Amino acid sequence: MEKTSMEELFEQLDAGTEAIVQHAGEPYLDALGTVLDCLFFGEVPEEFDDLLAHRLKNIFSNVVLDDITLEDRRKAVQLAILKGMKDSTQDKHLMTPEAIALFVSYLTEKFLHGREDLRVFDPAGGTGNLLTAVLDRLPKDTKGYAAEIDPTLIRIALANANIQEKNIEFFHQDALRPLLLDPVDLVVGDLPVGYYPGDASDYKLKADDGHSYAHHLFIETGLRYCKPGGYCILLVPDFLFESDQAGALHKFIHEEAFITGLLRLPETAFKSKKHVKSIFILQKKGNGATMPKQPLLAQLPSLKNAQAMANLLSQVDAWFKTYNEEREGAQD
Repeated sequence: MEKTSMEELFEQLDAGTEAIVQHAGEPYLDALGTVLDCLFFGEVPEEFDDLLAHRLKNIFSNVVLDDITLEDRRKAVQLAILKGMKDSTQDKHLMTPEAIALFVSYLTEKFLHGREDLRVFDPAGGTGNLLTAVLDRLPKDTKGYAAEIDPTLIRIALANANIQEKNIEFFHQDALRPLLLDPVDLVVGDLPVGYYPGDASDYKLKADDGHSYAHHLFIETGLRYCKPGGYCILLVPDFLFESDQAGALHKFIHEEAFITGLLRLPETAFKSKKHVKSIFILQKKGNGATMPKQPLLAQLPSLKNAQAMANLLSQVDAWFKTYNEEREGAQD
């Protein structure tokens, strides 16, 4: 069977990355960042010796990016990232599953349909897969922003954005520290879960004692950088409202936003029950935003069950029809 252009690109990315791993002893993900830069800029780093440089040039001699769709580029890079993450020992080196990223992008397109001059921010950018999947479904002039503190991940994210021709500005910093970012129309993010080791004194959701929950602070950050009437579509831990700080989170959200939706993702999409997440949708108060009469609530079936997913999408489409009619009625 003939290989697709996506499969061929993945094999070339993998071959180039493995060449650097074997020759220079770099970890796979670091080497992948170098390979993506080589492919995008069309040149090999000067510090590489002649043998490695020659090997990389041979691997990429048949790659013509213009002949590969942006979506196939994204998928090929994603496969390479997934291979690197299998060998990584760091929990933070995890990527939002493809099917979930695509479902989030479907929701963003529904909420922002017909809007132009959009700005989207991911405060937990990682390798950029979730943000680029979302940008794929929005107008081409949409401007993306992402924050990521990990140097390996942000390097891959930047190279990933270049390869996919996405307009994204990156902040190499902790998103829970002040950012030079004007308010955006949409915040998306697969939120880190656990305790935040830094100073959270300027957050309403700081813990009274001990460390604050990072996922709570990221929700507050999302709303902080969201325009009035804008949306936050966030992947949050399944136990979000079961913690000892849930009361403060409830109060904060009630003051700042409307809960527009909560969709529990299937356990089969995650390594274990403790990693299961839900899609939490908030609309920031202001600019005519109103509470929907019925929030979008659902339990997603297995993402591999095509018929069950088709049924769910029909229900979601029906919900959006009612939701949009409510919004139009409120504006009249």
